[in-house]
Amino acid sequence: MEFRELKITKREATGKQAAKHLRRQGLVPAVLYGGNAPEALTVDARDVLKVIHGREGSATLLNLKFEEGSDSARAAIIRDMQFDPVTEKLIHVDLQEVSMDRPITVGVPVQSQGEAEGVKDQGGILAMILREVQVSCLPRLIPERITVDVSGLKIGDVLTVSMLTPPEAVRILNDPGQAVVTVSPPMAEEVAAPAAAAVEAAPAEPEVLTERKPRAEEAEAAESKPESKKEPKK
Repeated sequence: MEFRELKITKREATGKQAAKHLRRQGLVPAVLYGGNAPEALTVDARDVLKVIHGREGSATLLNLKFEEGSDSARAAIIRDMQFDPVTEKLIHVDLQEVSMDRPITVGVPVQSQGEAEGVKDQGGILAMILREVQVSCLPRLIPERITVDVSGLKIGDVLTVSMLTPPEAVRILNDPGQAVVTVSPPMAEEVAAPAAAAVEAAPAEPEVLTERKPRAEEAEAAESKPESKKEPKK
């Protein structure tokens, strides 16, 4: 992996107000870890975005150059970057100093290659379950990505971490049985049931043949009914 140069400046003032003052100038606070103690630094936000351009999601090996010229260049990687949730501007950077002869642990993106058979011939859906793996290697051997060939996958097939092939001298630290990519069946189309079928499926209400009056109403009706006159006997 090639080095990318990043200019840095030692920072004396700390705190929220000092950070706001820096950001108004297009600068952002940074912290360098890995030495005897964390070091407060200042970097130009534009320089940071420039060095990571084209390597978003990948570890970037940096050659830190102090603008004061008092210190020699130091190797480091970007461990974390914070962005404002509203403006999406870079507001903070965490750097990790590295030694070129000692292995480090970094995240490396996983990228699929080819068209899965289950997608091309069976209409399945390729699902990337694991988009990044943790690897251990020397800083100069950090790969930009780990590529996985998915062309042989059919519906239901699962490719695991153990099936990945990292570059030489790069060791993947994830669980070997962890799923990386699979091909899922196509989404089933939901067919709406006809309204008539829904009506037939609904329980039928009992048919009312006659409406029975309450007893009080029956008695009242009986009293109001005229009595039939008996014919006199002849």
